[in-house]
Amino acid sequence: GAGGDMGGMGGMGAGGMDEQMLQQQMLQQQLEAQQQMMMGGGSDSMMGGMGGAGMGGMGGMGGADGSAMLNNQASTQQQLSYLQQLQAQQQQMQMHQQGGSGNAGGGGGAGGSSEVQPPSQRARTVQTGSTDSQIGGPGNQSGGLPKSVLKHLPLLEKTNADGNRLRSYYDLSIDELFCLPAIPTDEEYCARLSVPINPSLLPRFDLAALQAARFAEIALGALANNQVALALELSNATVMCLRECVEEPVHPSCMYDVARAYLLHGIFRSFRGDMARYFKYRRVCLTHLSQLDSIPGVEALLASISFHDSWAYMIHNASEEALPEIDEAIPPLPAPGANGGADGRTDSKYGISTKPSQIASNPTNQMWIQGAPPVFINNEAPPISRSLDALACAIRSCCDQANSRFEGMAREMNQVPGPDNEGGSGVSPTTQAVMANHNELCSRNMVLSAFTLLQQHEASTSSVNKNHGHHMIVSAMDAFLEGGDEDEAGGFTDSQIQSLLSVCNTTIEHPLLLYQGGPTYHMVSNAAILLCHLLNGMHANRGSGDAPGEMEAALFDEVLDTFIAVRKLLNIHRRKLPVRLRCHGIPRPNFGSSVGSGADQVGAAPFVDLGETLMCGSRGCQGFVLMACSPCVAAERAQAATMKQEAAAAREAHAQAGRAEGEINEFDKELYDLGVEFDLDDDALLNVLSRIIAT
Repeated sequence: GAGGDMGGMGGMGAGGMDEQMLQQQMLQQQLEAQQQMMMGGGSDSMMGGMGGAGMGGMGGMGGADGSAMLNNQASTQQQLSYLQQLQAQQQQMQMHQQGGSGNAGGGGGAGGSSEVQPPSQRARTVQTGSTDSQIGGPGNQSGGLPKSVLKHLPLLEKTNADGNRLRSYYDLSIDELFCLPAIPTDEEYCARLSVPINPSLLPRFDLAALQAARFAEIALGALANNQVALALELSNATVMCLRECVEEPVHPSCMYDVARAYLLHGIFRSFRGDMARYFKYRRVCLTHLSQLDSIPGVEALLASISFHDSWAYMIHNASEEALPEIDEAIPPLPAPGANGGADGRTDSKYGISTKPSQIASNPTNQMWIQGAPPVFINNEAPPISRSLDALACAIRSCCDQANSRFEGMAREMNQVPGPDNEGGSGVSPTTQAVMANHNELCSRNMVLSAFTLLQQHEASTSSVNKNHGHHMIVSAMDAFLEGGDEDEAGGFTDSQIQSLLSVCNTTIEHPLLLYQGGPTYHMVSNAAILLCHLLNGMHANRGSGDAPGEMEAALFDEVLDTFIAVRKLLNIHRRKLPVRLRCHGIPRPNFGSSVGSGADQVGAAPFVDLGETLMCGSRGCQGFVLMACSPCVAAERAQAATMKQEAAAAREAHAQAGRAEGEINEFDKELYDLGVEFDLDDDALLNVLSRIIAT
């Protein structure tokens, strides 16, 4: 039945029972043969141990053979236990069939009949290691994972070159900043259990959870390498693996990896412009994190959520009214009780708990983490995670300031604040926290603290990771928050220019960093916009009458070369993104513009005409383009940019409708059909999650 696809231990057809009985017989024959060999080998080894130099001098190996015999006995006991479980499962299914259940696949779903055994008593199936449809073992009544997923299973092997290549793309982009713990191998996972087991006996649910996390990583790696079709297939493989284990209670030993899989898959959906599914999967991740306290790596996962949330905070202009409605599909987590901070982990200064379960269930964090940075203020958290959370708080604070400035400009023009106006609903929790603790949480001090913690992390670890992405964000924020100098060329200080060049040069050397989570791509775009302002200022200074010195000419050439290179990378990356996720479309330099002097300089065209910029929809990004404009002009151009973005979104929607009707080339049509097909699997998983969470 259809319910068997999602069911845990639903009934099996006659064919499945025959196959299971056949496997039981084969396993029993193997065990009997192994026991006979062990009995013979044991006596031989004992004789070899006492035989002195007999049998070619091998008598001294008797002790080693005895140890091997003990290991074989332990393995035999495990297999005998597994055989007993299979027999108990067969008897249970025969009772179900005799009871006239009639439903061959729906017994294990949520809300099924009371005949289904509780999870602690269910006989779990194992991974057989074959490449056929029985990937989940003989008890997998749904036929295991689909063939579209099975063909990608070899990519998860540590010895697979293609899988390692995709994983390296993930490591150099997403995980270069997040620094999440490595996913354990099957052997490592089995060894760390309270009762270690043989990896061949790994329960299907645990195996599916580990596979989901691995597929989520390489799916993001494929997307970073612009292998879109493969990325979609691997993302769907993540969904199918999660569906394999969604009906079972999450085992504590793999809870973290399941939460990681949901977050990474949500980030994948957000990169595709699907923010509704991102917020849904993010909340499912929080439901798992609410059960993870004192687990290594949980702070890294929370800091990753916080930083990616800062990007969502930016593109939605900090407006909760602009967010998709997901409460009916995935209900919010229950608020922590009055004694939630009884364990002593509530910070008295900031009034919030640093306990992971309390952070996840905090009502203010249900759509995006806001307020005081919970990981940063936890002195027991890893320094790299505290640093990332501090940067996320600084970004949210800057977004709030940009929204406040645009509200002021709108009031000067007597405009009514629009629906995306955060200020219309009061001061944000982040602004409240910053105002109450300005010395500690102001953006400038947050960036300084983040840099200090990053240095502390690098001094205490022997990792070869140079944290290029982390340093790039710190440099960008440092340049953005510096006041500038009107006496310097272009109105920028030397340290600002150095920081901007560092950001752009790092991007040129490591273009995969544009795929980092959070607002990294937007920050690089804004750094390029500031280089435009610098070039325009230096170009205008040439018309002051004095010939530029050698240093000024060299600086102009260096900045120009850097700008041209980073603009090319940004335009390539921009074309790959959905319209609503695109930052500025930056115009090219006007090499034909002449340098005037005196009155002629007033009407001279700028070297880079920022008036032709296709501005980002985020107000925090628009401020970089409009920094030299008057408030009225800035408000008008911001309003025009919003209209242009709405028109572009409408054109994209029309193009999507054209794809559905076949009005595009064959390759794009295949990608579109693939995405639509896989969206159905996502919806099926979310529907099951919604039902389970609601009950």
